[in-house]
Amino acid sequence: MKRKVTKAIFPVAGLGTRFLPATKSVPKEIMTLVDRPLIQYAIDEAREAGIREFIFVTSRGKGALEDYFDHAPQLENELRKKGKDELLETLKSTNMDSGEIAYIRQHKAMGLGHAVWCARRLISNEPIAVILPDDVIAAEKPCLKQMVEAYEETGGCMVAAMDVPTNKASSYGILDIKEDKGNLVKVKGMVEKPPLGEQPSNLAVIGRYIITPDVLRTLNQMKKGAGDEVQLTDAIAEEITRGRDVHGFRFEGERFDCGSKAGFLQATMAFGLARAELRDELMSYMTDMLAHRAAAQ
Repeated sequence: MKRKVTKAIFPVAGLGTRFLPATKSVPKEIMTLVDRPLIQYAIDEAREAGIREFIFVTSRGKGALEDYFDHAPQLENELRKKGKDELLETLKSTNMDSGEIAYIRQHKAMGLGHAVWCARRLISNEPIAVILPDDVIAAEKPCLKQMVEAYEETGGCMVAAMDVPTNKASSYGILDIKEDKGNLVKVKGMVEKPPLGEQPSNLAVIGRYIITPDVLRTLNQMKKGAGDEVQLTDAIAEEITRGRDVHGFRFEGERFDCGSKAGFLQATMAFGLARAELRDELMSYMTDMLAHRAAAQ
């Protein structure tokens, strides 16, 4: 009998150097996309997928991230006094109950695989989800929920996947496909950031994973791969060599790379336009701006 996926690891120890100077004092994960921090989108997606325990792998300087999930009694009382019930409910949705969330420190940046390994003592013999908050996915049904439903049929390990242009493949972990059934792909190998032109396919791994405890045991070996780091994809690929199933899942939705400035701006526009109270004003501004630029040329 397959165990349900009820725990998720959120690797959030990165320094966010691409967003300096903002990330000098603000953790990248609480930078705001419209009116919610990136981490809130990840948490909401995890909750929708049935996740009940949240494990954050952090580092020095992430105190504001930890504080974000605390209750704010003074602010709540002020909103209650002023009858701002809608804002109060919004605020409450950011709170995490005692025991629901745990923080583990990654003292040295050694790769995504190492970050996941840091949480090993909080995991028993059960499947675990891994969510990278940088990858924000707009979808009618949240990406991780799609994956959990597919996992209930397949078991094993599963990675979110999407087709990328050939010239971008060297920036991703790439799947070597054994059997392609559309949304579900059986994998015979995984290559982390292959040299340009040497990728086995254009199907790239995106920041959502469901892994087995065997992957954590493989990570114990601390084998270094691309970038001289411990790669999670390498540990998942080991499962294939041992005769265990690994699947790629082509999710339905649009992924934004919010670890880059361009991706963050694209996500801001897309999520802003998706909001009824913002759409008209944003569209008017964008139309005027494009008209002015066209006229200037």
